[in-house]
Amino acid sequence: MKSVLIFSFCLSLAPLAHATQAPESVFNHSCQMCHNGQLPMAPRKGDTEAWKPRLAQGQEVLVKHVTEGFNAMPPRGLCMDCTAQDYAAVIDWMSKP
Repeated sequence: MKSVLIFSFCLSLAPLAHATQAPESVFNHSCQMCHNGQLPMAPRKGDTEAWKPRLAQGQEVLVKHVTEGFNAMPPRGLCMDCTAQDYAAVIDWMSKP
């Protein structure tokens, strides 16, 4: 019975674990250091040409690259409290003019 209660409690908290942050907020506290032009390999926010080949790889690949790190990008893109949904949202936001 105790384990059922604990399981139920954990399930009730599950939606909170997937809450997403505002993409602009994530960008401002984690991404802008590299994606504002300071790191030439990182595509700038709003540079649609630089984002085209990356977006062509698919959202799943891009989120994996952010999560695991890729080339000069550090694991988790320096956002330790971001979810996969946060990463997807900020990628979408950065890739648009």
